[in-house]
Amino acid sequence: MGIEKWIPWQLIARKAAKAYGFNDPVKTLERIRKFSRPSETNEPIELLRAGFAFHARGLANTKAIQNNLDWIWPYWIQRQYKPLDEAFIPRAFSFSHINLTHRNWTAVSVPDSEDYAIVDPRGLITPFHDSWSLDFWMVTDTGKWFLPCREDKVVQSLSTGDEIAVTTSFDRDGFNLTTKVHMRREPTTQRVELFIELNCSSREPAKLVAAVRPYNPEGIQFVDTIDIVSNRRTLAVNELHQIIFSEPPSHFSLSNYHEGDVSHCLNEPANENFIACDAGMASAAAVFPIEAGQTRNCHITIPVSSPSDEVPQSALTWENKLAGTTKLSLPNEAEEIQFQQSLQTLAQLSPQDIYPGPYTYRRFWFRDACLIAHALLRTGQEAVCRRALEQFPERQTKNGYFLSQEGEWDSNGQVLWIYDLYEKLTGKQIPDTCFNTVKPAIKWITNKRCDAKGTAHEGLLPAGFSAEHFGPNDFYYWDDFWAVGGLRAAHSMLKRRNMDEPAGIAIDLSNELLKSIEKSLDQIASRSAKGRLPASPYRRMDSGAIGSLVSDYPLQIWPAGEKRVMETAKFLNENCIVDGAFFQDMIHSGLNIYLSLDLAQTFLRAGDPQWEPLAQRCLELATQTGQWPEAINPRTGGGCMGDGQHAWAAAEWLLLALNRIVREEGQQLVIGSGITKEWIQSGKPMSLKDAPTSHGPVSVVIRALDEDEIHVQIDLDSRQASEPIISYKIPGYEKKEGQALYEVTLSKEDSLKLQL
Repeated sequence: MGIEKWIPWQLIARKAAKAYGFNDPVKTLERIRKFSRPSETNEPIELLRAGFAFHARGLANTKAIQNNLDWIWPYWIQRQYKPLDEAFIPRAFSFSHINLTHRNWTAVSVPDSEDYAIVDPRGLITPFHDSWSLDFWMVTDTGKWFLPCREDKVVQSLSTGDEIAVTTSFDRDGFNLTTKVHMRREPTTQRVELFIELNCSSREPAKLVAAVRPYNPEGIQFVDTIDIVSNRRTLAVNELHQIIFSEPPSHFSLSNYHEGDVSHCLNEPANENFIACDAGMASAAAVFPIEAGQTRNCHITIPVSSPSDEVPQSALTWENKLAGTTKLSLPNEAEEIQFQQSLQTLAQLSPQDIYPGPYTYRRFWFRDACLIAHALLRTGQEAVCRRALEQFPERQTKNGYFLSQEGEWDSNGQVLWIYDLYEKLTGKQIPDTCFNTVKPAIKWITNKRCDAKGTAHEGLLPAGFSAEHFGPNDFYYWDDFWAVGGLRAAHSMLKRRNMDEPAGIAIDLSNELLKSIEKSLDQIASRSAKGRLPASPYRRMDSGAIGSLVSDYPLQIWPAGEKRVMETAKFLNENCIVDGAFFQDMIHSGLNIYLSLDLAQTFLRAGDPQWEPLAQRCLELATQTGQWPEAINPRTGGGCMGDGQHAWAAAEWLLLALNRIVREEGQQLVIGSGITKEWIQSGKPMSLKDAPTSHGPVSVVIRALDEDEIHVQIDLDSRQASEPIISYKIPGYEKKEGQALYEVTLSKEDSLKLQL
């Protein structure tokens, strides 16, 4: 029996609250829970834990920032605390002060490493997970300051290929400062280290400042001690991490909270080689002189990991890591670059487990992992995906539940679905340890369905917290659709192994569950939801209905263009689009990229051109380094929720880009349904190379011969005895009768010729 069973917590809480004049917390919590459907898990402990840590920092921000605005703070604080800035947020009754306007950063790392450094939009570098940061400033001898965090225009870029590097540069009034940040493995010891290259110039005598900051893009991060090491070119932070300069600075300056920011005493060399701060706000500066008209170069090394001899030589570069992945060449250079940067993001964030992000979300959820694994498989990263799937069985409970977060019932369906997809796209079987989890997962779904006769949720999965972006606990169709798709996938895997009896059980259960969904949809009480797919049988139509579109993409439970699906997509497109992208009212309160792209996929599958403006707006909303936060503040264009580099968003961009050229519809390969008029009119060829499909790897080359004709060539390394059905769907063009299957010339449809 747990401790909560025999200690009367509710009575203790009530008595304590009454003694100090507070409202009854138990009664308040009971009232709050009335907004949700009764559920076995009301508030998942994982989210409570994460929320507590998040707002604990927010409380530290509340105490440290607003009464010390003469400090040099990171970009988000400069914007969010500036009264006339569009990012300004009043703070009067805010419980905690957190970054709600510019949650943007870009990770650098080396292959197969879980060590990530992040760089914010103005070049602030956080070398370790949730650590202090390093910033760079310039100040002239006459007292003019150049601070990237306060600059309106800073150029930032991400280089891919052999290394991932973030370059940040500002150039104004004859002053330039450029930083290039990347990680590398030291060749002899294989130790991972962060390497920062600095390049600056000034039209008058000035100083370059490398400053240790007691914060990161989330806010305050405590620095208790800073040591100047005896070689006079190394700083030790919190007696744990070292910052090694390529040359000794002219001097170091040190300060603590009671003395103020180190920016206040840059001209005062430190009297001692050590500073301590009981408030955890120690700061330091290494100062380097810059001669007028001269360029100053130096570099900084920060050891990130201990020496190791376990890293295989083949994985020492990103070029090796990504060799053999799907290649995409497009007429639109921005779209092609975005594809490559998104491919790189997924490779970074799948070192063993698959993570949704490098910082806030550097942890595991089945939901994110399975959906990101979909993109890994479709881009040829089979080995990475298999390694991740091998971690799944240890997370399955004894009763068959794939548990990453209590109270969410989508995981079993998602795991079964990605298992089957792995086998279809690779032609290989999942590991035996994974396959041994299939039958228990089916049994869990069977036992979990509600036996609630006469209700609209009869036969569905229980009320749950579900995916965080649908609202309070409810009987979400999202969970049920995933279960249907997962059971169909289980049937496919079992049939593949000639296990007919359990395969029959799986498909029968899938059909029964789908009938329960259909019956539930018929019982919907809300007039606005009739003939549509709301989030749950007890909800009116709102932005949470986006979750029910999973029935269409990626699960394809119904044929393309199914009426209820399209009515739901139409509702969302007419009522939930803000500034060209899907705005999720629930939790996120921001523009959501992966949900926008999911909506676009439904339109694309149905042949509805409304997918195109959604995709274009998502491209425009990417940062200069090709990243998206989980949700975007519609006023600032910066992140307002979640991780600042979100892998699920990158995954959906990859999947839409692939589906525009080749996608699977049952037994068909659909070619070119997302080819645009602009691509054709550019006259440039578009090609897809080595894209995995269930028929085998496919390559496609599409060329416009002239205004009226397009040539399409397909190479398919088929694993199947029978030919696939090839369906050419380039909008406005049709295949001539009698042409070969894999090489055709498409002509403009007569109706389109008349229009032109």
